[in-house]
Amino acid sequence: MAEVVAADLRRRIVTRELAEGDTLPTEATLLRQLGVSRPTLREAFRVLESESLIVVLRGVNGGARVQAPRREVAATYAGLVLQHRGTTLRDLHDARVILEPPCAGRLARHRTDDDLAVLRTALEDAAIASDPVAVVGAHLRFHEIVVELAGNDTLRLLNELVHLVLGRADVLAYRPGPPGHEEALRRAERDHRRLVDLVEASDDAGAQDLWREHVDAGRECSLGSRAGSTVIDLLRVRP
Repeated sequence: MAEVVAADLRRRIVTRELAEGDTLPTEATLLRQLGVSRPTLREAFRVLESESLIVVLRGVNGGARVQAPRREVAATYAGLVLQHRGTTLRDLHDARVILEPPCAGRLARHRTDDDLAVLRTALEDAAIASDPVAVVGAHLRFHEIVVELAGNDTLRLLNELVHLVLGRADVLAYRPGPPGHEEALRRAERDHRRLVDLVEASDDAGAQDLWREHVDAGRECSLGSRAGSTVIDLLRVRP
């Protein structure tokens, strides 16, 4: 019965009948509306909390508050599945090579002036970033924007999941000043600017070819000697 109640509330959240930040009716009201026992309702809340669809606040102003589905939660579960399968870091990078270049071509075919403005802003954000972590973050954000502007929600979500899992792996495996790091960042910036030029020219084939070479080069630079590492090793908590 708790699963039935959770499914009903989940449907209301996903269909936006209940918006993010909304507080669910009081426990007494829900018990009356749903016709279930208090333990059943509380078990349903625990199910939704585990899915990060609600957060239960205690105290006078407490209650169950709605949260929108989050990509970070999906990425965590995706990472667990990949860990269990012993998926390698190279496998994740290969997924980027498959996902991103067609999106760059699609963006070039259908780009708008607004798209170009967003891309140029992202270039400037990377240019003014000062510390190495901010620079890398700005470059990764540029990659996400390319896929976002391609206009396919499914590819965007898949790409976000891959980026989030890779990002966590890279943070845990990061060592300062890897060989060739500065040159790799300069090359990445040049490629990003070339891509914007190709998108502006609506050169879909050129954009796709450039982005395939760029993502492939980034894969080899990132992997280095870690080519055989598994996601399990790279997502473990450091002592």
